[in-house]
Amino acid sequence: MPVKGTIHPTALIADTAVIGSNVTIGPGVVLQDDVVVEDGCYIDCGAILRAHVHLGADSYIGAQCILGELLYDFFEDRCPKAHPLYIGAHALIRSGSILYGGSQIGAHFQTGHRVVIRENNAIGDHVSLGTQSEIQDQCLIGDYVRIHSKVFMGEKTTIGDFVWIFPNVTFTNDPTPPSPVLKGVTVDTFAVVCAKSVLLPGVHVGKDALVAAGTVVTKDVPEKMVIKGNPGRVSGPVTDIRNDQGEQVYPWRYTFGRGMPWQENGYEQYR
Repeated sequence: MPVKGTIHPTALIADTAVIGSNVTIGPGVVLQDDVVVEDGCYIDCGAILRAHVHLGADSYIGAQCILGELLYDFFEDRCPKAHPLYIGAHALIRSGSILYGGSQIGAHFQTGHRVVIRENNAIGDHVSLGTQSEIQDQCLIGDYVRIHSKVFMGEKTTIGDFVWIFPNVTFTNDPTPPSPVLKGVTVDTFAVVCAKSVLLPGVHVGKDALVAAGTVVTKDVPEKMVIKGNPGRVSGPVTDIRNDQGEQVYPWRYTFGRGMPWQENGYEQYR
């Protein structure tokens, strides 16, 4: 493992790269032109930061990650284009992940292993993205979003703040595949999308709604409603759901706070 606060002699660092204080750069790391690495970052073995990547302070980049991956326009003439990638402070990006150029990612971003994020995305603060998940281009993701493993998010998906997306969920976007017409899915604030659900192009999941596991969502989901089945049908309000002790558990923010800004004092105090 690299020693904290050192730059390994095998690292390849461009003359125009800017490196802050107390930065650790491991063996075989590549920093290309105009890369900025802020104070306290740790970049593990074999990671590549391509041109115009800006990495916020106290971030960790795992082994063999690629940040600022080349867009398709490079392959047209083999000439690099400027597609800046900005990643906020305190990121934790685990090994094997690939983030393309051209996106803006907020602070406290976390990934599992082998995550792929394509170009031209806007991702908020305190977002986590599970192992082997993929975000296609032109997506908009809010703050405090939890995306679990093996989620596929098609182009033009919009996710509000405080949304939970559980494993193996698929967001589609082509109503008549294959076609040039794309209609992204929209999921509003505080909604929950459970495992192995499929959301069809253009559907809108309302605030505080719950998509049950394995649901195929073919039409809009009203606020505070549960949808389940194939095709998905509304089964009632989320407030009817009880836990094993018979207690009301939705809206979930009143009963769950781990990792949320109201964790210490509860949602009522936060609000």
